[in-house]
Amino acid sequence: MDEIEDVFVARLMSTDLHTVTPDTLVEDAAAVLLENDISSVLVVDEDDGSLAGILTSTDFVDIVAKSQPKAETTVDRYMTADPITASAQDDVSAVAATMLEHGFHHVPVVDGDAPIGIITTSDFAAYVSSPESVSA
Repeated sequence: MDEIEDVFVARLMSTDLHTVTPDTLVEDAAAVLLENDISSVLVVDEDDGSLAGILTSTDFVDIVAKSQPKAETTVDRYMTADPITASAQDDVSAVAATMLEHGFHHVPVVDGDAPIGIITTSDFAAYVSSPESVSA
């Protein structure tokens, strides 16, 4: 396996992003998660495409606890605004340490303010279990 200090976020991150806007209804955001078998969506500003926040499957526990079913509730009420982010050039060990420190399962990857990917605990598991990650 490569030395983890030599592995960058760009190698592990997912670039197939699913996004919503802050005014998306939470039920529509939930449908995006379910239809795509994912556990988070990035929330982007509809004017400039910059990262506004992240909404994860864990947030839906809070939504169910606090909302009336089928309420006209928007994503901006429950998203994590201004989340901690990574860049594609960050080393994965630093990102992993941040995720452990804060209990995160998802970290958006940005170029400037624009989301270009996401790195998740599943990406780390896939890397560790991948035969390609083992040195010959």
